[in-house]
Amino acid sequence: MLNTARNTLTVFGLSAVAMLALLYTNEDVAKRVSDVLDPQPEIVAVAPAAPAPKLADVADAVETPHAAAQHVGNSKQQQWVTSWLSKRYRVAGDAANMLVSTAYMTAHEVKLDPLLILAVMAIESGLNPFAESAMGAKGLMQVMAKVHHDKFEEVGGQQAALNPVANIKVGALILKDYVKRTGSVEGGLKTYVGAADMESDSGYGAKVLAEYQRLKQVARGQKVPTTNAPRPAAPSPVPSTIMVKQDPAETPAPAPAPAKPESHGTETLATL
Repeated sequence: MLNTARNTLTVFGLSAVAMLALLYTNEDVAKRVSDVLDPQPEIVAVAPAAPAPKLADVADAVETPHAAAQHVGNSKQQQWVTSWLSKRYRVAGDAANMLVSTAYMTAHEVKLDPLLILAVMAIESGLNPFAESAMGAKGLMQVMAKVHHDKFEEVGGQQAALNPVANIKVGALILKDYVKRTGSVEGGLKTYVGAADMESDSGYGAKVLAEYQRLKQVARGQKVPTTNAPRPAAPSPVPSTIMVKQDPAETPAPAPAPAKPESHGTETLATL
């Protein structure tokens, strides 16, 4: 049964990859399909400018089955979110709908707010399922397949890293683990981007939480601008050299450069 389920997931994922590839490369097809499958929703209210994100605002993002369940099955809410993300990140409507639907289903399964998952996807890859960093992070949620090979074994192996369904599920599981481990969403995001042992995450967490707040407004039917979409997150900058304090009689010499953190908290994964 496990092999059958794994094969089914792999086939579904490969179909999704093929569909997304067609939509990304053929604008005419994407537009025609989008007009049929994703009619533009009606905006019902106008919201004031979003306040600065606070930890208290996202404290219920994890371990709230009731809150997650209320998102599932709300087709109108998903339409609003899909339409907004499609415009903001210039993704065909039906492709965006596929990604949003997968995020909602995964969120219900792992008990995580789907809007938080979508916010991470947006900041990490700009909703590009084929994104790949120089450090080896892949897919929508920029997961290090070699590091998280154990989680990928359940969804088809490391080769499934660019499978949207598998990538979203593994990324969501990793994010939930980090949030539970650190005790906060902010801490979880800092570990996710690989800055757990650093003083700062270079604004990564703030970007994700800001996008999360916007998505929450969109999900309530409020009007939120779609301009100025942030670019996918880059690795946190680390000084190339650090000057070491020495005796005045000695000639100052640079210390070896600290290694850059691998994406998504890889330095803490030895305990997993």
